[in-house]
Amino acid sequence: MHRRHPIATLFIYLTLVVGAMVMLFPLAWMVLTSLKTFPEVLQDPPAFLPTEVQWTNYGEVFTGFKFHRFLLNSMFVTAMSLGGTILSCCTAAYAFAFLRFRYRSLIFGLLLSSMMLPGQVTVIPMFKLFVTLGWVDTFLPLVIPSWLGTNVFAIFLLRQFFLTIPFSYIEAARLDGASEWRILWSLVVPMSWPIVVTVSLFTFLGSWNDLFGPLIYLHSEELYTLPIGLLYFISQSSAMQGGAGNTPWHLVMALATVMVLPIIAIFFLVQKQFIAGLAQGGAKG
Repeated sequence: MHRRHPIATLFIYLTLVVGAMVMLFPLAWMVLTSLKTFPEVLQDPPAFLPTEVQWTNYGEVFTGFKFHRFLLNSMFVTAMSLGGTILSCCTAAYAFAFLRFRYRSLIFGLLLSSMMLPGQVTVIPMFKLFVTLGWVDTFLPLVIPSWLGTNVFAIFLLRQFFLTIPFSYIEAARLDGASEWRILWSLVVPMSWPIVVTVSLFTFLGSWNDLFGPLIYLHSEELYTLPIGLLYFISQSSAMQGGAGNTPWHLVMALATVMVLPIIAIFFLVQKQFIAGLAQGGAKG
C-alpha cells in the first residue's frame, strides 16, 4: 500500500487542528462570556478570559427567568416531534423500499420534488389551516406534522439505507409469517440503527433549535420554547436595564450555553452511528 509522506500527514493534521480551532472559537467565546461580569463584557478591547469566574450568572438565569417552564416545553415538543418522525418516516421509507405498488417510483419522485419548495411559501396557507382548526397558540402545529410523514429528507435517508438490506431477509421473514409491521420494527429498523440515529439527531436539532415555528404559532408566554424564550429574555432584560445597549449579554450567553449543552452531549454519544449513517445512507439508489 502507498504510504503518505510524513510532511503531508503533518500538513493534514495541522489543517484539521486549525479548522477545529476556528469552529470551536465561537463556542468557547460564548462559554467564557457567560462566566464574566457585565463590565467585563463591555470592556474595550474585550478580554478573552474572565478575571474571576462568575458561576452565579447561571443561578441568576435559572431563578430570575422562567427557564424551567421553557425547558419543559422544548423537551415536550422535541420528544413528540422525534417520536412522530421516526414512526411515520420509517413506515413510509419501508413502503418505498420493499413494497411493490403501482407508480411507486413516480410517487417517490414527486415526494422528493417537494423538497425544492421553500418553507416560506407554505407559511401562510399552513397558518390559515391551523387557525381554522383552532390549533394556533398550542403545541399541535409544531408536533402533528411530524406524525404525518412530512420530513421528506428523513424518508429519503431511511429508504436509501433500507435498500442496502438484502431483500432475501424480507422474503424469509414473510415466509415465516411475519407481518410487514413486524418485519419493519423487528428486522429492518434494528439492522438500520446508524441511519435511524442520524435521522433522530437531525430531528432533535431541528426541533430543539426551531425558532420560526414557535414564533408564529405560540403566543402565550407559558407555551414558549427555549429559542423563543431566549428572545423574550433579551427583550425583557433590555427593557429592565433601560435599552438595548444595556442588555446583560453575560446572562444571555449563560442561557445560550445551557441550550447548547444537550446538543453537544447527544452528539458525542451518537457520533459513531451518526457518521456511519451519513456514509451509508446514499449507498444505493
